[in-house]
Formats: sequence, structure tokens, C-alpha cells
Amino acid sequence: MILKQLYLESVQRLADAGVSEPEIEAALLLGHVLNYTRSQFFLALEQEIPSNQHSLFEKLLSRRLLREPLAYITGEQEFWSLPFTVSRNVLIPRPETEELLEKVFATVRQDGLPPGPLLDLGVGSGAITVVLARELADRQVFGVDLSLDALTVARGNIGRHQVQPRVFLVNADWLTAFRQERNFALVVSNPPYIDATAMETLQPEVKDFEPHRALHGGSDGLSDIRALAAQVHPVMVAGGLFFMEIGADQREAVLKIFSSFPEYDRLQVHSDLAGLPRIFQARRC
Repeated sequence: MILKQLYLESVQRLADAGVSEPEIEAALLLGHVLNYTRSQFFLALEQEIPSNQHSLFEKLLSRRLLREPLAYITGEQEFWSLPFTVSRNVLIPRPETEELLEKVFATVRQDGLPPGPLLDLGVGSGAITVVLARELADRQVFGVDLSLDALTVARGNIGRHQVQPRVFLVNADWLTAFRQERNFALVVSNPPYIDATAMETLQPEVKDFEPHRALHGGSDGLSDIRALAAQVHPVMVAGGLFFMEIGADQREAVLKIFSSFPEYDRLQVHSDLAGLPRIFQARRC
């Protein structure tokens, strides 16, 4: 079959299945099978696709038609212009989390950072951990996750991006494995924050395939955020910074939770590029 014909048919099949941006997804999936860049793919549209690659594409396309995320099918997702290996044991890194990190680095450039290592709470694929280690290359970075399967994925990405000499992974339920010693200069987290009602309304790609433990923040979406508010300040140095991604409807609730702890000051919530309150920031007094 000619590649262009297969591409156009695939676009229609994806659209019929309810997949958003079917043109992009069909091109990416075909490019993955053919090992083509995006530009190479569109230059090859008049070529015949080999039967073995056609068969492989049909197998992968059938998974996408069932709404399995493309990143799980290809095993990779771009984040911070870097490739990250992903599996169903970890959340797929998202643009909102890039915005979280952009705010972290902008604040560090403006205000500086006290001495001490960095901490990523809820490592997942290791995307935040790797970016922290690359962008703040003079610091050690610790990463915590409750899932051993997630830490295995993260360890692979940490090695892939060659930051392993300065990164240390810990299997724990948030900060329960740490002594209450004020060591960390920066703590960053993308915790579970989706409430029970919203979990039922998620797209099939998320609800049916991504790990619920990394998404579901309890009945009101705030269970893990409350735990972090209580557990983070004992391990931070004076002047240390805490950043966290939150739900777009959680601004007032999160500010109320953290304001109940006198150990924090300079509480702020920043909006993302869509204008939604998405990034929480606090300082350890």
C-alpha cells in the first residue's frame, strides 16, 4: 500500500474512534513504525510501505483505536525537549508540568537558592528529576516514589540522560523514609490531585490506562496535598522553596491548607499559559 493512502485511511479511523488530532497521531505512529522523522515521513508519502511494517502498524493502530495513549504504544514521550521512556507504570509527562519547572527555574534565577540538595516527590518517569539535575547541575537530586515499578522506569531515564552520579532514588510513601532534618533547598512535586467525581469524567486515555494512584487525590483531591503540607517543611532549610502542581479549582483550598502551618510563608499560586491557577509556591521560613 502507498504510504499516503494508509495515512489518510488511518486519520479517518482515528477520527471515527474519537481520537483528537488524528492527523498528528497517524503521522507520529507511522513515523514510529517506519523510523522516520516528521519531515522524512511527509517526503515519503508516495512510497510503498513494506508488508511487514504495514502489519506492525495495524497492530499498533488497533491499540490506539481502543484509546490506549500513543506514548504507551511507542514507549516514549518528549518532555523539556528530551525523550523519556514511559510505560503504564508511570504517568505520561505533560506540558503543564513543564510550566511548573519553568516557574521553578525563573524563581531560582531571580531569587537564588540556599545551599542544599533538591527533592522530587512523586518521581514517576523521572522527568522532573532529570530536568532538575540537568538545569541545576551543581546540586544533588533525590527522588521519592511509592511505586518500585515507577522507580525502575525513572532509573532508566536517569541513566539515559547521564545524570545518575548526582541522583538518588528512594522508595517511600512521601517523606516517611526521611529524618526530620532541614536539608533540602528545593522541593518540587506533581502529586495526585484529581477528586473522585472528576476521575469518572477523565478521557479514556487517562481513566483506562494511566496509573490511578498517581492521579487520584482522594475524595476531594487534596489527601496527598495535605500530607505534603505536613511533611515537607521539616526537611527544608530556611529559605528553601517548595513548588507543586495543583488542580485548576484548588487554589483557595491549597492556600488554606498551607497557611495553617506557620513554617511556610510567601504562599502564591501562579497561572499556567491557559490562565488557570496551576502552580503553587511556598517558602520555608
